[in-house]
Formats: sequence, C-alpha cells, structure tokens
Amino acid sequence: MLELGQTFSMEQVVIDNDIIAMNYKAMEGAPVTDETLAIKPIKDVGVGNDFLAHETTMEHFESASNPTTFDRTMLGEWMGNGSKSCVERAHEIVVDIMANHVVKPIDADRLEAMEAIVKEADAAFRKRKGME
Repeated sequence: MLELGQTFSMEQVVIDNDIIAMNYKAMEGAPVTDETLAIKPIKDVGVGNDFLAHETTMEHFESASNPTTFDRTMLGEWMGNGSKSCVERAHEIVVDIMANHVVKPIDADRLEAMEAIVKEADAAFRKRKGME
C-alpha cells in the first residue's frame, strides 16, 4: 500500500481494461437463439461425437468476450506464436499506444465550461481559507 500512489503499471491498466470489458460482456447476458444454442449442429453431430471440433463452436467461441491480452489459442499454436504472456502482450499494446495514440482536443465549449467549474471551485476554496 505504501507504493500504491508512487508506482504505476501501464501494462496492468491494459490488462485491467480487458478484465473489465470481459465483465461488461458477461453482464450483457448470452443471446439464446437456435443458432447460439447450435440446435442443428447438435443434431448433425449426434450424441457422443466431437462437437467441440465443429465449425459452429469456433464461430461462437469469441462471442463471450474477445480480450486483447489473454491468448485463447491452443498450447501448440500459442507456443508457435512466441509463447507471449498477457503481460508481454499488454506491453506491446502500451508501446503501440505510446507511439501512435493521438489525443483528440477537447471541444472549445466543453473546455470553457470545465475552466469555469475550476475557477468557481478555486474561488470557493480561497474564500473558505480566507485568501481573498
């Protein structure tokens, strides 16, 4: 806790963003349709057969969420792609953001309104402290 206000991990913010997005997606609920329930593929594949390998499973695999830092590929494919951890992937995202992100300027009317709020709060603070 002593370091809480003094250290900061941009990679952790990227990972946290992914986790929050997955939670939001979960809170949306799951669509329940014949397609998402895979009624026809279940009938086609049949009891006791390999439904996980069916194309509809992969079509809907990412519908629950699609994180950018967590790799959901199979172990062999993950290893073939460099075995990057979520922290390594988050670091790549941070580097990209730092190099390429362009901050959109605040609209002039919003900036003026924000400055008025700050000015009013500053005046109230000075008045409370007898600094006027």
